[in-house]
Amino acid sequence: MTTELHIKNMVCPRCISSVQQILTEAGLQPVAVTLGHAVLDEATPADPAQLRPRLEAAGFELLQSRDEQLAEQIKVALAEYLEHLRTARVPLTTSAFLEERFQASYAHLSKLFSRQVGLTLEKYLIRLKIERVKELLSYGQLTLAEIADDLRYSSSQHLSTQFRQVTGQTVTEYKAQPHRTSLDQIAG
Repeated sequence: MTTELHIKNMVCPRCISSVQQILTEAGLQPVAVTLGHAVLDEATPADPAQLRPRLEAAGFELLQSRDEQLAEQIKVALAEYLEHLRTARVPLTTSAFLEERFQASYAHLSKLFSRQVGLTLEKYLIRLKIERVKELLSYGQLTLAEIADDLRYSSSQHLSTQFRQVTGQTVTEYKAQPHRTSLDQIAG
């Protein structure tokens, strides 16, 4: 029997490497580490009291309740949804994507997410999209219209309006003084 850990604030491949290193240094043998999740070898059960401070020192948090775990899984799924928007010929709606992924109603997922994160799914997704816009702007390879198209905005004007609402800056002002928010701070 393996031990499963659910870990908050894992948002990128470097997070996976960091968690893997923390687990190994703690004398545990990870079988698999993915965003928000680690599976340990059956011979090395994890002691949460020993592991929690190590993870927290690196900016991660061990999740306890099923609702906390599901909220983190939804965050990961929403990040994957952005890629789905970019690559799908006819992308699913957010609600259809999440319902298919979690085999639960969007209403249930939305209520649970809002309760756990303190932000609606829609607002979280908008913030996530704006951080993606910031990332793409920093590369300087795409126009605003191309970015809007990539993220399925109805127009670059719609993207610009949402960007200003979320950041308090126009896209031009942002380009003059770029500042990105780490993904684990989006709901903060």
